[in-house]
Amino acid sequence: MKVFYRLLLPLLVVPGIPGLAMAAGAAGGDYIDLTTSWVGYASLLIFVVAYGFVMAEEYTHMRKSKPVLLAAGIIWGIIGWVYASHGFTHAAEMAVRHNILEYAELFLFLLVAMTYINAMEERQIFEALRVRLVCAGFSLRKIFWLTGVLAFFISPVADNLTTALLMCAVVMAIGKDNVKFVSLACINIVVAANAGGAFSPFGDITTLMVWQKGIVSFGTFFNLFIPSVVNWLVPAVIMSFAVPKIQPETCEINVKLKRGSYVVMGLFLLTICTAVCFHNFLHLPPMMGMMTGLAYLKLYGFYLKKTHKTKGQQYRRRQGEEDEQIGDIVAFDVFRNIARAEWDTLMFFYGVILCVGGLGFIGYLAVVSKIMYISWGATSANILVGFLSAIVDNIPVMFAVLSMQPDMSMGQWLLVTLTAGVGGSMLSIGSAAGVALMGQARGMYTFGGHLKWAPAIALGYFASIAVHFFVNSRFF
Repeated sequence: MKVFYRLLLPLLVVPGIPGLAMAAGAAGGDYIDLTTSWVGYASLLIFVVAYGFVMAEEYTHMRKSKPVLLAAGIIWGIIGWVYASHGFTHAAEMAVRHNILEYAELFLFLLVAMTYINAMEERQIFEALRVRLVCAGFSLRKIFWLTGVLAFFISPVADNLTTALLMCAVVMAIGKDNVKFVSLACINIVVAANAGGAFSPFGDITTLMVWQKGIVSFGTFFNLFIPSVVNWLVPAVIMSFAVPKIQPETCEINVKLKRGSYVVMGLFLLTICTAVCFHNFLHLPPMMGMMTGLAYLKLYGFYLKKTHKTKGQQYRRRQGEEDEQIGDIVAFDVFRNIARAEWDTLMFFYGVILCVGGLGFIGYLAVVSKIMYISWGATSANILVGFLSAIVDNIPVMFAVLSMQPDMSMGQWLLVTLTAGVGGSMLSIGSAAGVALMGQARGMYTFGGHLKWAPAIALGYFASIAVHFFVNSRFF
Protein backbone atom coordinates (compact mmCIF):
# COMPACT_ATOMS: atom_id res chain seq x y z
CA MET A 1 0.00 0.00 0.00
CA LYS A 2 3.00 2.34 0.39
CA VAL A 3 3.29 2.83 -3.36
CA PHE A 4 -0.42 3.63 -3.58
CA TYR A 5 -0.19 6.28 -0.86
CA ARG A 6 2.95 7.65 -2.48
CA LEU A 7 0.96 8.25 -5.64
CA LEU A 8 -1.91 9.91 -3.75
CA LEU A 9 0.40 12.08 -1.63
CA PRO A 10 1.18 14.60 -4.40
CA LEU A 11 -2.55 15.15 -4.81
CA LEU A 12 -2.75 16.41 -1.25
CA VAL A 13 0.46 18.49 -1.10
CA VAL A 14 0.25 20.43 -4.38
CA PRO A 15 -2.90 22.53 -3.89
CA GLY A 16 -1.28 25.38 -5.79
CA ILE A 17 -1.37 23.51 -9.10
CA PRO A 18 -4.51 24.54 -10.96
CA GLY A 19 -6.80 21.91 -12.45
CA LEU A 20 -5.82 21.35 -16.06
CA ALA A 21 -8.49 18.86 -17.18
CA MET A 22 -11.41 20.11 -19.26
CA ALA A 23 -14.77 18.37 -19.24
CA ALA A 24 -15.59 16.59 -22.47
CA GLY A 25 -17.77 18.97 -24.40
CA ALA A 26 -17.68 21.70 -21.74
CA ALA A 27 -17.24 25.21 -23.04
CA GLY A 28 -14.55 27.62 -21.83
CA GLY A 29 -16.00 29.01 -18.59
CA ASP A 30 -18.07 25.93 -17.70
CA TYR A 31 -15.23 24.18 -15.87
CA ILE A 32 -14.57 24.56 -12.14
CA ASP A 33 -11.27 23.50 -10.57
CA LEU A 34 -12.25 21.45 -7.51
CA THR A 35 -8.89 19.85 -6.71
CA THR A 36 -8.31 22.03 -3.63
CA SER A 37 -11.91 22.14 -2.39
CA TRP A 38 -13.78 19.90 0.01
CA VAL A 39 -15.51 18.37 -3.01
CA GLY A 40 -12.23 17.09 -4.41
CA TYR A 41 -10.94 15.76 -1.10
CA ALA A 42 -14.27 14.12 -0.28
CA SER A 43 -14.49 12.47 -3.71
CA LEU A 44 -10.93 11.18 -3.40
CA LEU A 45 -11.67 9.77 0.06
CA ILE A 46 -14.88 8.13 -1.16
CA PHE A 47 -13.01 6.39 -3.98
CA VAL A 48 -10.18 5.19 -1.70
CA VAL A 49 -12.68 3.80 0.85
CA ALA A 50 -14.71 2.10 -1.89
CA TYR A 51 -11.62 0.54 -3.39
CA GLY A 52 -10.55 -0.61 0.04
CA PHE A 53 -13.73 -2.71 0.12
CA VAL A 54 -12.90 -4.03 -3.36
CA MET A 55 -9.46 -5.16 -2.21
CA ALA A 56 -11.00 -6.78 0.87
CA GLU A 57 -13.54 -8.79 -1.14
CA GLU A 58 -11.85 -12.07 -0.20
CA TYR A 59 -12.48 -11.38 3.49
CA THR A 60 -15.81 -9.49 3.43
CA HIS A 61 -17.39 -11.66 0.69
CA MET A 62 -19.10 -8.52 -0.64
CA ARG A 63 -19.16 -8.33 -4.43
CA LYS A 64 -16.68 -5.76 -5.72
CA SER A 65 -19.26 -3.95 -7.85
CA LYS A 66 -21.31 -2.78 -4.87
CA PRO A 67 -18.93 -0.24 -3.27
CA VAL A 68 -17.75 1.28 -6.57
CA LEU A 69 -21.32 1.65 -7.87
CA LEU A 70 -22.23 3.58 -4.73
CA ALA A 71 -19.02 5.63 -4.89
CA ALA A 72 -19.65 6.56 -8.53
CA GLY A 73 -23.15 7.78 -7.72
CA ILE A 74 -22.01 9.84 -4.72
CA ILE A 75 -19.01 11.40 -6.54
CA TRP A 76 -21.03 12.49 -9.57
CA GLY A 77 -23.92 13.55 -7.31
CA ILE A 78 -21.60 15.95 -5.46
CA ILE A 79 -20.11 17.22 -8.73
CA GLY A 80 -23.55 17.74 -10.25
CA TRP A 81 -24.77 19.62 -7.17
CA VAL A 82 -21.76 21.98 -7.23
CA TYR A 83 -22.09 22.70 -10.94
CA ALA A 84 -25.85 23.21 -10.71
CA SER A 85 -25.40 25.64 -7.82
CA HIS A 86 -23.00 27.68 -9.99
CA GLY A 87 -25.42 27.74 -12.91
CA PHE A 88 -23.43 25.32 -15.08
CA THR A 89 -26.24 22.89 -15.74
CA HIS A 90 -24.81 21.00 -18.72
CA ALA A 91 -21.03 20.72 -18.16
CA ALA A 92 -21.17 17.85 -15.67
CA GLU A 93 -23.96 16.20 -17.67
CA MET A 94 -21.90 16.18 -20.87
CA ALA A 95 -18.84 14.89 -19.00
CA VAL A 96 -20.70 11.97 -17.42
CA ARG A 97 -22.34 11.14 -20.78
CA HIS A 98 -18.85 10.93 -22.29
CA ASN A 99 -17.81 8.44 -19.60
CA ILE A 100 -20.99 6.40 -20.06
CA LEU A 101 -20.32 6.20 -23.80
CA GLU A 102 -16.85 4.78 -23.13
CA TYR A 103 -18.34 2.26 -20.72
CA ALA A 104 -21.11 1.29 -23.14
CA GLU A 105 -18.58 0.36 -25.84
CA LEU A 106 -16.59 -1.74 -23.35
CA PHE A 107 -19.74 -3.31 -21.90
CA LEU A 108 -21.18 -4.46 -25.24
CA PHE A 109 -17.83 -5.82 -26.39
CA LEU A 110 -17.29 -7.82 -23.20
CA LEU A 111 -20.89 -9.04 -23.08
CA VAL A 112 -20.49 -10.71 -26.48
CA ALA A 113 -17.10 -12.18 -25.56
CA MET A 114 -18.49 -13.58 -22.28
CA THR A 115 -21.51 -15.01 -24.10
CA TYR A 116 -19.28 -16.91 -26.51
CA ILE A 117 -17.12 -18.21 -23.66
CA ASN A 118 -20.25 -19.40 -21.85
CA ALA A 119 -21.54 -21.02 -25.05
CA MET A 120 -18.27 -22.93 -25.51
CA GLU A 121 -18.42 -24.01 -21.87
CA GLU A 122 -22.04 -25.20 -22.36
CA ARG A 123 -20.98 -27.21 -25.42
CA GLN A 124 -18.45 -29.03 -23.15
CA ILE A 125 -15.39 -27.65 -24.97
CA PHE A 126 -13.49 -26.62 -21.84
CA GLU A 127 -14.58 -29.71 -19.92
CA ALA A 128 -13.31 -32.00 -22.71
CA LEU A 129 -9.95 -30.21 -22.68
CA ARG A 130 -9.71 -30.47 -18.90
CA VAL A 131 -10.49 -34.21 -18.85
CA ARG A 132 -8.00 -34.94 -21.62
CA LEU A 133 -5.23 -33.21 -19.68
CA VAL A 134 -6.18 -34.92 -16.41
CA CYS A 135 -6.32 -38.40 -17.94
CA ALA A 136 -3.22 -38.09 -20.13
CA GLY A 137 -0.88 -39.44 -17.45
CA PHE A 138 1.67 -36.60 -17.67
CA SER A 139 4.14 -36.06 -14.83
CA LEU A 140 3.59 -33.13 -12.48
CA ARG A 141 6.45 -31.24 -14.12
CA LYS A 142 4.90 -31.73 -17.57
CA ILE A 143 1.54 -30.60 -16.25
CA PHE A 144 3.26 -27.51 -14.79
CA TRP A 145 4.64 -26.58 -18.21
CA LEU A 146 1.60 -27.67 -20.20
CA THR A 147 -0.89 -25.66 -18.13
CA GLY A 148 1.45 -22.67 -18.35
CA VAL A 149 1.74 -22.91 -22.13
CA LEU A 150 -2.01 -23.35 -22.56
CA ALA A 151 -2.76 -20.46 -20.20
CA PHE A 152 -0.38 -18.24 -22.18
CA PHE A 153 -1.92 -19.06 -25.56
CA ILE A 154 -5.60 -19.35 -24.56
CA SER A 155 -5.77 -16.05 -22.65
CA PRO A 156 -5.16 -13.89 -25.77
CA VAL A 157 -8.49 -15.18 -27.13
CA ALA A 158 -10.46 -15.97 -23.96
CA ASP A 159 -10.08 -13.71 -20.95
CA ASN A 160 -7.32 -14.48 -18.46
CA LEU A 161 -9.82 -15.19 -15.67
CA THR A 162 -11.60 -17.99 -17.56
CA THR A 163 -8.27 -19.39 -18.72
CA ALA A 164 -6.82 -19.43 -15.21
CA LEU A 165 -9.89 -21.13 -13.74
CA LEU A 166 -9.80 -23.82 -16.44
CA MET A 167 -6.11 -24.59 -15.94
CA CYS A 168 -6.47 -24.51 -12.15
CA ALA A 169 -9.22 -27.14 -12.42
CA VAL A 170 -6.73 -29.38 -14.22
CA VAL A 171 -4.06 -28.78 -11.59
CA MET A 172 -6.48 -29.45 -8.72
CA ALA A 173 -7.74 -32.68 -10.29
CA ILE A 174 -4.22 -34.03 -10.79
CA GLY A 175 -2.32 -32.81 -7.73
CA LYS A 176 -5.00 -32.11 -5.13
CA ASP A 177 -3.01 -33.99 -2.50
CA ASN A 178 0.25 -32.14 -3.25
CA VAL A 179 0.09 -28.62 -1.81
CA LYS A 180 3.51 -27.61 -3.13
CA PHE A 181 2.67 -28.56 -6.71
CA VAL A 182 -0.72 -26.83 -6.66
CA SER A 183 0.82 -23.64 -5.28
CA LEU A 184 3.61 -23.55 -7.87
CA ALA A 185 1.30 -24.47 -10.74
CA CYS A 186 -1.24 -21.78 -9.77
CA ILE A 187 1.45 -19.11 -9.60
CA ASN A 188 2.68 -20.22 -13.01
CA ILE A 189 -0.86 -20.11 -14.42
CA VAL A 190 -1.51 -16.59 -13.10
CA VAL A 191 1.75 -15.26 -14.55
CA ALA A 192 1.21 -17.04 -17.89
CA ALA A 193 -2.43 -15.93 -18.24
CA ASN A 194 -1.59 -12.29 -17.49
CA ALA A 195 1.44 -12.34 -19.80
CA GLY A 196 -0.51 -13.98 -22.61
CA GLY A 197 -3.25 -11.39 -22.38
CA ALA A 198 -0.78 -8.49 -22.66
CA PHE A 199 0.08 -8.96 -26.34
CA SER A 200 -3.48 -9.31 -27.64
CA PRO A 201 -6.23 -6.68 -27.93
CA PHE A 202 -8.66 -9.32 -26.62
CA GLY A 203 -6.48 -10.79 -23.91
CA ASP A 204 -7.06 -8.25 -21.15
CA ILE A 205 -9.42 -5.39 -20.37
CA THR A 206 -6.49 -2.95 -20.41
CA THR A 207 -5.39 -3.91 -23.93
CA LEU A 208 -9.01 -3.81 -25.07
CA MET A 209 -9.39 -0.26 -23.74
CA VAL A 210 -6.20 0.89 -25.48
CA TRP A 211 -7.32 -0.69 -28.76
CA GLN A 212 -10.85 0.72 -28.59
CA LYS A 213 -9.39 4.15 -27.85
CA GLY A 214 -7.54 3.94 -31.18
CA ILE A 215 -4.12 4.58 -29.66
CA VAL A 216 -2.54 1.26 -30.68
CA SER A 217 -3.61 -0.57 -33.84
CA PHE A 218 -4.63 -4.23 -33.78
CA GLY A 219 -1.44 -5.59 -35.35
CA THR A 220 0.90 -3.41 -33.29
CA PHE A 221 -0.05 -5.22 -30.06
CA PHE A 222 1.67 -8.38 -31.27
CA ASN A 223 5.04 -6.64 -31.00
CA LEU A 224 4.67 -7.37 -27.28
CA PHE A 225 4.72 -11.14 -27.89
CA ILE A 226 8.43 -11.66 -27.16
CA PRO A 227 8.45 -9.43 -24.03
CA SER A 228 5.34 -11.29 -22.81
CA VAL A 229 7.01 -14.67 -23.35
CA VAL A 230 10.03 -13.47 -21.36
CA ASN A 231 7.79 -12.19 -18.59
CA TRP A 232 6.33 -15.68 -18.15
CA LEU A 233 9.37 -17.86 -18.94
CA VAL A 234 11.82 -16.27 -16.48
CA PRO A 235 9.83 -17.10 -13.30
CA ALA A 236 8.51 -20.35 -14.84
CA VAL A 237 12.03 -21.70 -15.39
CA ILE A 238 13.05 -20.75 -11.85
CA MET A 239 9.94 -22.31 -10.27
CA SER A 240 10.08 -25.48 -12.39
CA PHE A 241 13.07 -26.77 -10.44
CA ALA A 242 10.92 -26.86 -7.29
CA VAL A 243 8.11 -28.90 -8.89
CA PRO A 244 7.95 -32.45 -7.43
CA LYS A 245 8.88 -35.31 -9.77
CA ILE A 246 5.75 -37.44 -9.46
CA GLN A 247 3.89 -39.46 -12.11
CA PRO A 248 0.08 -39.53 -11.60
CA GLU A 249 -1.98 -42.47 -12.85
CA THR A 250 -3.91 -42.35 -16.13
CA CYS A 251 -7.71 -42.51 -16.26
CA GLU A 252 -10.48 -43.06 -18.79
CA ILE A 253 -11.72 -40.19 -20.97
CA ASN A 254 -15.53 -40.13 -21.07
CA VAL A 255 -16.48 -36.53 -21.94
CA LYS A 256 -17.79 -35.86 -25.46
CA LEU A 257 -18.26 -32.54 -27.18
CA LYS A 258 -21.85 -31.51 -27.74
CA ARG A 259 -23.26 -31.04 -31.19
CA GLY A 260 -22.17 -27.79 -32.82
CA SER A 261 -19.16 -27.19 -30.56
CA TYR A 262 -16.71 -26.75 -33.43
CA VAL A 263 -19.10 -24.40 -35.21
CA VAL A 264 -19.40 -22.26 -32.08
CA MET A 265 -15.60 -21.99 -31.90
CA GLY A 266 -15.49 -21.07 -35.57
CA LEU A 267 -18.16 -18.42 -35.10
CA PHE A 268 -16.17 -16.92 -32.21
CA LEU A 269 -13.11 -16.56 -34.44
CA LEU A 270 -15.32 -15.10 -37.18
CA THR A 271 -16.72 -12.63 -34.66
CA ILE A 272 -13.23 -11.51 -33.69
CA CYS A 273 -12.36 -11.04 -37.37
CA THR A 274 -15.54 -9.03 -37.85
CA ALA A 275 -14.67 -6.73 -34.93
CA VAL A 276 -11.14 -6.20 -36.29
CA CYS A 277 -12.44 -5.43 -39.79
CA PHE A 278 -15.06 -3.00 -38.48
CA HIS A 279 -12.38 -1.13 -36.55
CA ASN A 280 -9.48 -1.23 -39.03
CA PHE A 281 -11.24 -0.86 -42.39
CA LEU A 282 -14.59 0.76 -41.63
CA HIS A 283 -13.35 2.92 -38.71
CA LEU A 284 -16.30 1.86 -36.58
CA PRO A 285 -16.16 0.88 -32.89
CA PRO A 286 -15.05 -2.77 -32.41
CA MET A 287 -18.15 -3.44 -30.32
CA MET A 288 -20.28 -3.10 -33.47
CA GLY A 289 -18.38 -6.00 -35.01
CA MET A 290 -18.82 -8.00 -31.80
CA MET A 291 -22.56 -7.33 -31.70
CA THR A 292 -22.77 -8.45 -35.31
CA GLY A 293 -20.95 -11.60 -34.26
CA LEU A 294 -23.54 -12.13 -31.54
CA ALA A 295 -26.08 -12.36 -34.33
CA TYR A 296 -24.05 -15.24 -35.81
CA LEU A 297 -24.41 -17.15 -32.55
CA LYS A 298 -28.09 -16.30 -32.20
CA LEU A 299 -28.89 -17.58 -35.69
CA TYR A 300 -26.88 -20.76 -35.18
CA GLY A 301 -28.51 -21.20 -31.79
CA PHE A 302 -31.89 -20.98 -33.50
CA TYR A 303 -30.82 -23.81 -35.83
CA LEU A 304 -29.62 -25.95 -32.89
CA LYS A 305 -32.86 -25.35 -31.03
CA LYS A 306 -35.01 -26.28 -34.01
CA THR A 307 -33.11 -29.50 -34.76
CA HIS A 308 -32.09 -30.76 -31.32
CA LYS A 309 -34.98 -33.25 -31.00
CA THR A 310 -33.95 -35.18 -34.10
CA LYS A 311 -30.19 -34.78 -34.09
CA GLY A 312 -29.33 -34.00 -30.46
CA GLN A 313 -27.73 -36.44 -28.04
CA GLN A 314 -28.60 -37.11 -24.42
CA TYR A 315 -26.24 -35.76 -21.76
CA ARG A 316 -26.47 -35.62 -18.00
CA ARG A 317 -28.06 -32.45 -16.69
CA ARG A 318 -25.77 -29.50 -16.19
CA GLN A 319 -25.19 -27.80 -12.87
CA GLY A 320 -27.96 -25.35 -12.03
CA GLU A 321 -30.69 -27.20 -13.94
CA GLU A 322 -32.31 -28.99 -11.03
CA ASP A 323 -35.75 -28.86 -12.65
CA GLU A 324 -34.67 -31.02 -15.59
CA GLN A 325 -34.50 -34.80 -15.45
CA ILE A 326 -31.31 -36.71 -16.15
CA GLY A 327 -31.28 -37.68 -19.79
CA ASP A 328 -33.48 -34.81 -20.97
CA ILE A 329 -32.33 -33.18 -24.18
CA VAL A 330 -31.73 -29.50 -23.39
CA ALA A 331 -31.86 -27.19 -26.38
CA PHE A 332 -29.14 -24.63 -26.91
CA ASP A 333 -30.35 -21.29 -25.57
CA VAL A 334 -28.19 -18.24 -26.37
CA PHE A 335 -30.07 -16.06 -23.87
CA ARG A 336 -29.12 -18.46 -21.09
CA ASN A 337 -25.47 -17.91 -22.02
CA ILE A 338 -26.00 -14.15 -22.00
CA ALA A 339 -27.60 -14.37 -18.56
CA ARG A 340 -24.55 -16.27 -17.25
CA ALA A 341 -22.19 -13.40 -18.10
CA GLU A 342 -20.06 -12.00 -15.28
CA TRP A 343 -22.50 -9.25 -14.36
CA ASP A 344 -20.64 -8.34 -11.19
CA THR A 345 -17.52 -7.69 -13.28
CA LEU A 346 -19.46 -5.65 -15.84
CA MET A 347 -21.03 -3.54 -13.10
CA PHE A 348 -17.61 -3.16 -11.47
CA PHE A 349 -16.24 -1.69 -14.71
CA TYR A 350 -19.11 0.82 -14.73
CA GLY A 351 -18.32 1.94 -11.19
CA VAL A 352 -14.59 2.21 -11.82
CA ILE A 353 -14.91 4.14 -15.08
CA LEU A 354 -17.41 6.59 -13.57
CA CYS A 355 -15.33 7.03 -10.38
CA VAL A 356 -12.08 7.67 -12.25
CA GLY A 357 -13.92 9.84 -14.74
CA GLY A 358 -15.30 11.91 -11.87
CA LEU A 359 -11.86 12.38 -10.32
CA GLY A 360 -10.56 13.36 -13.75
CA PHE A 361 -13.34 15.92 -14.20
CA ILE A 362 -12.50 17.37 -10.80
CA GLY A 363 -8.91 17.84 -12.02
CA TYR A 364 -6.87 15.22 -10.21
CA LEU A 365 -5.80 13.24 -13.26
CA ALA A 366 -4.26 16.37 -14.76
CA VAL A 367 -2.25 16.87 -11.57
CA VAL A 368 -1.09 13.24 -11.53
CA SER A 369 -0.23 13.39 -15.24
CA LYS A 370 1.90 16.49 -14.67
CA ILE A 371 3.79 14.82 -11.84
CA MET A 372 4.26 11.37 -13.37
CA TYR A 373 4.71 11.98 -17.08
CA ILE A 374 6.38 15.40 -17.04
CA SER A 375 8.35 15.47 -13.78
CA TRP A 376 9.31 11.78 -13.62
CA GLY A 377 9.33 10.93 -17.31
CA ALA A 378 7.26 8.44 -19.31
CA THR A 379 9.48 5.40 -18.72
CA SER A 380 9.54 5.74 -14.92
CA ALA A 381 5.82 6.48 -14.85
CA ASN A 382 4.91 3.49 -17.01
CA ILE A 383 7.07 1.12 -14.94
CA LEU A 384 5.34 2.44 -11.81
CA VAL A 385 1.98 1.65 -13.42
CA GLY A 386 2.93 -2.04 -13.29
CA PHE A 387 3.59 -1.89 -9.56
CA LEU A 388 0.34 -0.02 -8.99
CA SER A 389 -1.45 -2.78 -10.91
CA ALA A 390 -0.14 -5.30 -8.37
CA ILE A 391 -1.83 -3.36 -5.56
CA VAL A 392 -4.81 -1.72 -7.24
CA ASP A 393 -6.72 -3.40 -10.08
CA ASN A 394 -5.22 -2.57 -13.47
CA ILE A 395 -8.59 -1.37 -14.83
CA PRO A 396 -8.75 1.97 -12.96
CA VAL A 397 -5.00 2.45 -13.42
CA MET A 398 -5.17 2.04 -17.20
CA PHE A 399 -8.37 4.07 -17.50
CA ALA A 400 -6.67 6.86 -15.56
CA VAL A 401 -3.69 6.79 -17.95
CA LEU A 402 -6.01 6.86 -20.97
CA SER A 403 -7.92 9.76 -19.43
CA MET A 404 -4.66 11.67 -18.85
CA GLN A 405 -3.71 11.19 -22.54
CA PRO A 406 0.02 11.85 -21.94
CA ASP A 407 2.05 12.74 -25.02
CA MET A 408 4.05 9.52 -25.52
CA SER A 409 5.65 7.58 -28.34
CA MET A 410 4.12 4.32 -29.55
CA GLY A 411 6.88 2.46 -27.71
CA GLN A 412 5.80 4.03 -24.42
CA TRP A 413 2.13 3.20 -25.05
CA LEU A 414 3.16 -0.41 -25.68
CA LEU A 415 5.24 -0.29 -22.50
CA VAL A 416 2.35 0.87 -20.32
CA THR A 417 0.11 -1.74 -21.95
CA LEU A 418 2.67 -4.40 -21.05
CA THR A 419 3.30 -3.23 -17.49
CA ALA A 420 -0.38 -2.75 -16.67
CA GLY A 421 -1.13 -6.25 -17.97
CA VAL A 422 1.69 -8.19 -16.31
CA GLY A 423 2.37 -6.06 -13.23
CA GLY A 424 -0.55 -7.64 -11.40
CA SER A 425 1.27 -10.98 -11.42
CA MET A 426 3.64 -9.82 -8.70
CA LEU A 427 0.98 -10.30 -6.02
CA SER A 428 -1.84 -12.84 -5.85
CA ILE A 429 -4.33 -10.00 -5.31
CA GLY A 430 -2.97 -8.03 -8.27
CA SER A 431 -5.18 -9.61 -10.93
CA ALA A 432 -8.61 -11.18 -11.27
CA ALA A 433 -6.94 -14.48 -12.14
CA GLY A 434 -4.97 -14.52 -8.89
CA VAL A 435 -7.93 -13.61 -6.71
CA ALA A 436 -10.10 -16.27 -8.36
CA LEU A 437 -7.49 -19.00 -7.94
CA MET A 438 -7.06 -18.20 -4.25
CA GLY A 439 -10.72 -19.10 -3.89
CA GLN A 440 -10.60 -22.15 -6.17
CA ALA A 441 -7.46 -23.59 -4.55
CA ARG A 442 -8.20 -22.30 -1.07
CA GLY A 443 -5.51 -23.15 1.46
CA MET A 444 -3.11 -24.37 -1.25
CA TYR A 445 -2.58 -21.26 -3.36
CA THR A 446 -2.27 -18.37 -0.91
CA PHE A 447 -1.07 -14.78 -0.75
CA GLY A 448 2.02 -15.83 1.22
CA GLY A 449 2.83 -18.69 -1.13
CA HIS A 450 2.70 -16.33 -4.12
CA LEU A 451 4.70 -13.66 -2.27
CA LYS A 452 7.51 -16.17 -1.73
CA TRP A 453 8.13 -16.22 -5.49
CA ALA A 454 7.60 -12.47 -5.98
CA PRO A 455 11.37 -11.84 -6.57
CA ALA A 456 11.38 -14.33 -9.48
CA ILE A 457 8.22 -12.74 -10.92
CA ALA A 458 9.70 -9.24 -10.51
CA LEU A 459 12.82 -10.46 -12.32
CA GLY A 460 10.61 -11.52 -15.22
CA TYR A 461 8.85 -8.15 -15.07
CA PHE A 462 12.05 -6.16 -15.47
CA ALA A 463 13.44 -8.62 -18.02
CA SER A 464 10.33 -8.16 -20.20
CA ILE A 465 10.73 -4.37 -20.03
CA ALA A 466 14.38 -4.63 -21.07
CA VAL A 467 13.49 -6.97 -23.95
CA HIS A 468 10.74 -4.57 -25.04
CA PHE A 469 13.21 -1.68 -25.27
CA PHE A 470 15.56 -3.92 -27.28
CA VAL A 471 13.20 -5.62 -29.76
CA ASN A 472 10.81 -2.67 -30.17
CA SER A 473 13.37 0.17 -30.22
CA ARG A 474 11.92 1.45 -33.54
CA PHE A 475 8.76 2.57 -31.74
CA PHE A 476 10.55 4.94 -29.36
